[in-house]
Amino acid sequence: MRLLYTTLFFIGIPLIILRLIWRGFSTPAYWQRWSERFGNSLAVSDDTNIIWIHAVSVGEVEACRPLVKQLRIEYPEHKLLITTMTPTGSERVKLLFEDSVYHCYLPYDLPFAINRFLSRSKPQFGIIMETEIWPNLIFCCQKRNIPVVLANARLSERSAKGYARFPEFIKQTLQNLPLIAAQGKDDRKRFQELGANIENVHAIGNLKYEITLPASLTEQADAMRHLWDSNRPVWVAASTHEGEEEMVINASRQVRALFPDLLLIIVPRHPQRFDRVATLANKAGFKTLRRSDQQACPADVQILVVDTMGELPLFYAASDVAFVGGSLVPHGGHNVLEPAALGRAIVTGPHYFNFNEITTDFIAAKAALEVDDTQSLADTTITLLQNPQQRAQMGEAALQLIAGSQNASTHLINLIKYNITHHAPE
Repeated sequence: MRLLYTTLFFIGIPLIILRLIWRGFSTPAYWQRWSERFGNSLAVSDDTNIIWIHAVSVGEVEACRPLVKQLRIEYPEHKLLITTMTPTGSERVKLLFEDSVYHCYLPYDLPFAINRFLSRSKPQFGIIMETEIWPNLIFCCQKRNIPVVLANARLSERSAKGYARFPEFIKQTLQNLPLIAAQGKDDRKRFQELGANIENVHAIGNLKYEITLPASLTEQADAMRHLWDSNRPVWVAASTHEGEEEMVINASRQVRALFPDLLLIIVPRHPQRFDRVATLANKAGFKTLRRSDQQACPADVQILVVDTMGELPLFYAASDVAFVGGSLVPHGGHNVLEPAALGRAIVTGPHYFNFNEITTDFIAAKAALEVDDTQSLADTTITLLQNPQQRAQMGEAALQLIAGSQNASTHLINLIKYNITHHAPE
């Protein structure tokens, strides 16, 4: 079965190349560093001890932050190598860790590329974030006696059914993993049902819940709001995608009928859309300011478009209500944990399937509210702005939910020390 999988992968290489070219038209970084995708990554000297972490994109890079911190404490003599698959993930690694870690793309799941990568990087053990189950990668590591951990692993019912179509293949792949650290009990059960060794699968909680924000963030936000007028209601629409800004702007017209001094802050997810969103806000008839203008936000500004990178937590902290985008359109949503860690009232659309477990937990705990369309977005935002007590209750529920999941990285490190480190090659 693995031979068939590999053969099909080889046949698909031209399509993979075409996809890289196509994606490069919107994100030129996809045209670069192709050699890394076929195993020509950095070469590490024999006397360097490497722990390798694979985090496919931005969300997984963010999730590995507490793990990186713990690994540096427990393995100070080791150097960390973080691999990603996307340019945005690569940029996030550079932003968060700068030159303190090695970084390259993980090669495609082809034996020659994987073996070239492993020969050059020489990891003592690897940690794959979330559920990146690559059969050749796992098999090649097992043949080289490189233990691989599946960490913060999630497995939806839908994904489990997909894997179950190849029962022996997936069972053999999972049994080559000496440790699977699942997010929840349901995930653990599904991994076990697919054939993973029961004693190797543990439910440890979600690493993404271990969010830490600068202590000064709230103070900075308060100072910024004071410049705007502290009594002014502030609604942030964060990580928005194509089609959502129109919905948010239209909803804001209804909100503004009751709150004429409303400040709507729009933070587009992708930098290449900054200009378009600013133009859209202006054409809708609203006095608009761009963050990059580096001007004070006067009372007559109705929409602030944040066209800078890395400032989203600050604007979450400065808001009364936070809408988390990518969810009114079928993109899959974004992480609600940053506004949650700041105790903000959270609103999400119905399409949060990329963060289903976290978002569902927050909705069930009444720490977030789900809306379906422009009208319900407007109605819900109005209700929250009219009820500061409800906003405070939602914020408190969010903080309690986060506080209950703060030891996942410690649990994971203990499992690695017990199950992995003494098996790793010297």
